[in-house]
Formats: sequence, structure tokens, C-alpha cells
Amino acid sequence: MSTFSKATFNAAKYAAGRPTYPRQLFDFVLKYHETSGSGKHRWDTAVDLGCGTGQATVELNAFKRVIGVDPSTKMIDGAKQYVELLGPVTNQFEFVTSPAENLSFLEDGSVDLVVSAQSAHWLDWHKLWPELARILRKDGSVAIWGYSQMRLTQYPSITPFIHEFFQGKDPKTSLGPYWEQPGRSILDNHFLDLPKATDVVPDAFQDAEFIYYTGDHYPKLPSPRPVILRKTMTWEGFETYIRSASSLHNYQERFPDDLNRADGDIATRFIRQLKEQMDVEDAGISKTKDETKPSHQDGAEDSGEGDVTVEWPLALLLVKRA
Repeated sequence: MSTFSKATFNAAKYAAGRPTYPRQLFDFVLKYHETSGSGKHRWDTAVDLGCGTGQATVELNAFKRVIGVDPSTKMIDGAKQYVELLGPVTNQFEFVTSPAENLSFLEDGSVDLVVSAQSAHWLDWHKLWPELARILRKDGSVAIWGYSQMRLTQYPSITPFIHEFFQGKDPKTSLGPYWEQPGRSILDNHFLDLPKATDVVPDAFQDAEFIYYTGDHYPKLPSPRPVILRKTMTWEGFETYIRSASSLHNYQERFPDDLNRADGDIATRFIRQLKEQMDVEDAGISKTKDETKPSHQDGAEDSGEGDVTVEWPLALLLVKRA
């Protein structure tokens, strides 16, 4: 993704603003990897494609060797710094600056598990599926996941307002036109638009399995499970998350003077309007229950400690090497 390669991109701020994946997700992926048609499994080598700052990479420590791959030097530098915090186990982690579609540094049939966390929608799967077919061992696994548009857990009625800010079409008031495509659309459609492994490399893969941790966000998806990706953060942390969006970065390049507005830039204005809508909803709840809640304009939120709880629908795609 080109935004992450720009000189103005800040990998540290991006990492600080992102939600962390729950252990439940990794346990599910590893259990899937452990179970294969032949009953065999290996725990030698795992590869994290589009590893970013290493958030998912470090969770693959069940493998003897873990390789993070990303085309952005800034991301790789951030991942190395992140892994250093783990201390003596860091020797099992390696990082390679490379596009995911070029894994020539890996031998044929040498990899047990390949994952891609919040990056699969940027990859060229017509090129990648053949490469994964080459490097994966028999019964090796592929697990890709990504989360779509966030909402506030306790304020579902505000979701349309949030969607309009992030996905609307007005180039002056919405970030929608500034997502890089088709990546964002692939993510928002829960990977259903990705080329199928069985179509690209016939007989190399088994049929894919989709798992949707989307709750009631997208009721038309088959067998949606409860949301598992959730984060409670301060309003300062919430602003950091908003400002980590690549679309905001692109918006600010298009409208640099927006940062100098007296009423705040587009992110500041969005957060202020969001708090106003939360106050309106709280006022209605308080009137019904005959109670008073503090204003979000003063920094208070639903948890009572100035925090805001955010959740993201998450889609998981699992595939086995035949």
C-alpha cells in the first residue's frame, strides 16, 4: 500500500492507534492449522505477510521460526523494535523487506503457516496464490483476517454518522474518497471479492472457510459470530486511532490548509460532532430513566472514566494446502 511507504507516514503513531487482536483469534487459527485431513501438522516456520509493526507476528511464537514480510522499511523497523521488547525469544523472529508476492527467499515446501492481518486486501492474489502454493508444505495453512468499519459498542444508533465520515462520497467532508482502492472495498466486503485459491491454482488448495466475527453489523453474512475485536480507550487514544487512518493522511495531503482551521481539522471536527451525538442519545436515555449522565464534551464517556469503547467487525479466511 503506497501510503505506508510515503516519507510523511509515521509507523509508530499508526501502531499506537490500532486495536490489538484477541488471543481468541490466534487460538482459533492455530487450532485450524493443527487439524488437517491427514492429522499431521508442523510447527517449524510461519510467515506473516504485510506484517506492519509486528503486532500479529509476535503472536506466532508457537513456531520455531517466524518471518515477518512487509514492503515498507518504516514498518519493518517498527516491527524489529517491537520484537526487541520480547527479550531472549527474539532470535526466532526474522523480518524481510519485500512485497508479499515475491517470496523468493523461501524454499519450496518450507512453510507451515502463512497469515496476513489487516493487509490481505492490498495484495495481488493472482500472483500470491501460486507463490503460497510453492512455499507451503502439504497440509500447510493460510489464515487472513481484517476488520471493517468501527462503531461505538454502546451507541449503535450513531453508526450511520460514523460510516458517513469514513465512507461517504463528499470529498470535502468525508474520508471515503481517500481510501486506496480496490483494497478498501475488498476489506469492507469481508474478502468475498478476493480471487479464490482453487480458481487461481487448481488442485493446490482445499476450499476456503470463512468465519465472520461481525455480530449484528452485517446480518446477511452466513452464521455471524459475536464481535471479538473490541478496545476501550481514552479520548486521546481514540483520536490517535482516527489519525492513523491512511485515508486521513491522504485527505490532509489534498487539503493541507484544513490543519489550520480555527474550528479544528476534519478529525477534530468529527470527534466533536460524535460527542455531541452521544450527548443527545444520553439525554434521551437519562430522560427515560430519570437520571443524569455527564457530558462527553467534558471528556466523560460510557464507562464513566473518560473512555470510549470501540468494536470492529472482523472476517477470517482459512485455506489449506492440498
